[in-house]
Amino acid sequence: MAEKAILYDATRCTACRGCQAACKQWNENDEFIPTVENGVQSVNRGSYENPPDLSPTTWLKMEFREVTPDGKVRWLFNRRSCMHCTDAGCVKVCPSGALYHHELGFVAYDKDICTGCGYCEDACPFDVPRYERNFVSGIAKMDKCTFCTTPGLDRIAGGWEPACVKTCPPDALQYGDRDQLVAEGKKRVEALIAKGWTNANLYGEKELGGLHVMYVLDDHPAVYGLPVDPQISAATIAWQDVIQPIGWVVGGLTILGLGFNYLVARANINREKEKKDAARS
Repeated sequence: MAEKAILYDATRCTACRGCQAACKQWNENDEFIPTVENGVQSVNRGSYENPPDLSPTTWLKMEFREVTPDGKVRWLFNRRSCMHCTDAGCVKVCPSGALYHHELGFVAYDKDICTGCGYCEDACPFDVPRYERNFVSGIAKMDKCTFCTTPGLDRIAGGWEPACVKTCPPDALQYGDRDQLVAEGKKRVEALIAKGWTNANLYGEKELGGLHVMYVLDDHPAVYGLPVDPQISAATIAWQDVIQPIGWVVGGLTILGLGFNYLVARANINREKEKKDAARS
């Protein structure tokens, strides 16, 4: 089965944020909006961006950057969300298996078995996962883009494209087979270079084994706030390859030890009982 992906063309994006609204609406992530009317003073942070960052109820956020090449002001727009890496640090460190690779390649998520450990947040080179703790129940849960595969809200299983792609007015977002989108992305990059955008590139074709959200950029990734060479930290690799296996071994040995202690204690109890019975007779 062909892997699926999203192609984001930053040169076509108008930053209308329709994708943000569609993501929230489809995934039922309505959130409290601070206004004077409901008793909270809204604050202008000196940016057109809203909200200020990703959160458990904001899985997709458009970022605005103002650059001044050759003294001329220019806006750059970047789509901030889960990149659905093939070599995904979040999947590597997730102890419960709540994060896993969908059969179509992207990183799916089963919130019901999330333990709220927060390891995924530390392991993500794109700083995407967000989690919060319910201070009444004490339960913590992580949230991020699910590629519109949340149970009961699964657009992909229904044969539909993700909500963000569906709503994009300028077709800056495309959904389809990853191989085809790689070819389309390269074609667009070649067209940009031919027009004089010599730094144009396709971001995500090979990064971290291949991302399932790829970007057509007209400048270096760093200019758009993206890591030039995203890497999974050594701590994450150590967790997966060393610490976690040792933990399982230690846990297994502990269980075996407790079981052995129980058997020994039980044998001693039976032996004492037999001695008492013999003494009575």
